[in-house]
Formats: sequence, structure tokens, C-alpha cells
Amino acid sequence: MTLVAGIDSSTQSCKVVIRDAATGALVRHGSAPHPSGTEVDPTAWWDALAVAVEQAGGLADVAAISVGGQQHGMVVLDADGDVIRPALLWNDSRSGGAARDLVTELGAQAWAEGTGTVPVASITATKLRWLAQHEPENAARVAAVCLPHDYLTWRLSGSTSLDDLVTDASDASGTGYYSGRDGAYRRDLLAHAFGRDDVVLPRVAGPREAVGTATAFGASALLGPGAGDNAAAALALGLGPGDVAISLGTSGVVSAVVAQPVADASGTVAGFSDATGNFLPLVVTVNCAQVLDATRRVLGIDVDTLAALALAAPAGAGGVTLVPYLQGERTPNLPDATGALHGLTLESYTRENVARAAFEAIVCSLAVGIDAVRDLGLEVSSVRLLGGAAKSPALREVAPAVLGTDVLLPSPGEYVADGAARQAAWVLAAQDDAGADLPDWADSGAETVSGTATPHVREQYAAASGLFLSR
Repeated sequence: MTLVAGIDSSTQSCKVVIRDAATGALVRHGSAPHPSGTEVDPTAWWDALAVAVEQAGGLADVAAISVGGQQHGMVVLDADGDVIRPALLWNDSRSGGAARDLVTELGAQAWAEGTGTVPVASITATKLRWLAQHEPENAARVAAVCLPHDYLTWRLSGSTSLDDLVTDASDASGTGYYSGRDGAYRRDLLAHAFGRDDVVLPRVAGPREAVGTATAFGASALLGPGAGDNAAAALALGLGPGDVAISLGTSGVVSAVVAQPVADASGTVAGFSDATGNFLPLVVTVNCAQVLDATRRVLGIDVDTLAALALAAPAGAGGVTLVPYLQGERTPNLPDATGALHGLTLESYTRENVARAAFEAIVCSLAVGIDAVRDLGLEVSSVRLLGGAAKSPALREVAPAVLGTDVLLPSPGEYVADGAARQAAWVLAAQDDAGADLPDWADSGAETVSGTATPHVREQYAAASGLFLSR
């Protein structure tokens, strides 16, 4: 049996899966938590990876490794390859003002056509503008800029040369200074955002290219280019044109695989690349599973009780609607917004309705994303629901009802890590056959859930969330 490893370095934790390269069968796995917060020292990711690798039984018998990672995080290195300051993560909204300035200066259309994305606080370019404005001494030391998955791939290789930094198109396309359409960095946009472009940017490798050899943690394995987390998950799910995935994690993500690049000047849909040479338009909300966690804490209950309360309430939660902008929001672009509960009366203000409203809120916010994909003329033929929150029986009832369509639930897994492992298997196969297809790792345990459509829930949510947009 030939083994491959996939790594998921997410906002919350690091996960490692070891799988059979031929079948995808899980052999062993490990995990370790990451520090909380919206800025993190990248060395903490490396330390967590070490723990997760040990839990997974090491890498000595692994033939290939790839890393999937949270997108957009700004990792800045000095000329010696040392980290200059903690990485600003995708969910750090302090660069919201910088994002507005960048759009005002060049116009939304220019950004959408140039990079597929209109800058919001999540995008790396906005964080570089913030750094230049607020920490000029740190900005002056920057010799290289990379992303979380790039940093870990580089560390795995054992290199200390900035010239060996490497990434892939899916992650590069989320920086705000890479054109997926042209397959090249837009250094003019980097210079506009940061004030200079004389910095090393990771080389953008091909989807199945071996980019080096992993030597850390006792490994001697081919390194794949890795991918952004959403692109890695799409690999795990085997998404093709017309397939939409809804990921319920710290953030909420709607993604769809298409053959042509997308440029949405409204900024709702980000025109990213995928990890196969196609494109992966995304709609991202900042607030997702953490809304459920916050509601659970306020009610003083556990996860199972939250779901039970929600299922005891009627669809529409008796008129109670939660606008879940607890950390600002990215879609719509309201980085300074706060959340609100609407429709409270003496009769409706119950624990059951508040719990139901939390589940309905996150699904409604993601339904807006599906609408945006359709508005661009893109096909939506199937919807997959994944992420930790998808395991909740309340989510399984609410999602098909609010979305008005059947929802496919893939077999449980660590989709980002699994997708990275599948890429590693592809890289390995390409060494013997340059035209090798992605290995066929079939999912025989997928489940379809249905429900009675509840359009009034979407109407309530549209009315409540629209109040923010009219301010």
C-alpha cells in the first residue's frame, strides 16, 4: 500500500490524514488546536502540525504530502526568512477601511476584471495596505509575502531560501494581486496596495506539480503545491461544473466549479481559481458556526440541546429573525456591522425560537450566496452541505427547507485534509504518467436530505438584514 498525507491548517486547528493513494481509504489521522484570535504567529501553526503529525503516526512511510490551508492570511517574512509580525488572518477586519480605500481608488470593476475579486477586509492586499499605513517599520522589513499554506509547505521542505516559496493558483487567487484569468501576479496592484512590489511572492505551481521534497518530521516525500481550503475541499468532494458546496465552518462558504473565470464587480462573488485548472467562484460569510456557538453559550446549553430546542420551534421561529453579523460581515460587505434579533414579542421570545433563528440565520445568509451565483448565469444543479455544523440534526432539517432543494450530505470527513491528500496522490501518479487523472476516491456513503420549502423564512431574513444595507 502506498500512502499519502493531507494537511489542513485551518483557523481553529491542524488536521493530518494518512490515506491509501489508490483508494483513499483512511489509514490514520491526528489533530492539534491552533491559538484563537484573528492574528496568530505562524510558528504556532508549525508547532500544531508537529503535534498532529505525531498523533497521526509520523510521515516516514508517506510517499507524498500536500497542505490545504486557510486563505488570505498575511504572512510577512524578512530577508532571513523570519516572521516579522503575527499573521493577520482572513477574519481580521481591521483592514476594512483599507479595502474601501482600494476600491475607491481604482474602482470595483478594475479589481474584478484584474483579479476576479473586489477587495474586502479578508483579502491579503488590504492587509498589506493596513500594514504599510499602521506599521511602516514592519512594512519596510518585508522581503517576502506568503499565505498560511505556502508557509507550511516551505517549512516542510526544510528550505530557508525565500526563492523556494511556492503556492498554487487557488490560494494565490485570493490575495488581490493575482489574475486567475492570466495565470500571473499583478505586481502593479501589489505596488498600489503596499506601496512597493520588490518583495518575493511564492511561485505559482501547476495543479499536479511536485514542488520539492518534504524532509521535516522524518519524512522523505514528494511535496504537492497544496491549495486554499475551499479548493482542497472541492477536490475531496469531486466537484464538477454545476456542483455547489456549502461549507459550514468558522466562516460560511458557497463555492461552485466552473470552466471560465468570473468577474463580479458587485463584490458578492469572488472569482477564485480551483486546484485543477478550473475556477471556483466563492461567496463567503464571516459568521457561520460561531453563531451557533455564541447562541449556545448565551442559552447555557450544549450542542445537542441547542439542536433539540431548534427542532421544537416552528419554521420561521415564530417570527424571530437573527441577523448574524457578530464579527462584522463580508457578504454583504459590512466589516463594522453588529448582529441583531428582530421580531421579539412576549410570545415569541423563547429559547426554542432563539435557537431556531440561529440555524435559520446562517442558512439564509448562505442562500444569498447561491442566489448570487445564479445571478451570474452559473448553473446550480446540486448542493452539498459539509462542515462540522452539518452534523447537527437541526441543520439537516433547516437547510433543505430554507434552500428549497434537496441537499446532499457527503460522508463525514476532514474535507480539506482529504482534498490535500487526493492532490498528493495525483502528484505521485503524475511522476509515472504525466497525463494521470485525479485518483477516483468514490464516496459510497453520501446521504440526501429533503424538506418542505419555507420561503417565508427567507422573506423574514431579507427584511431584517435589509435594514443594515439601508443605513
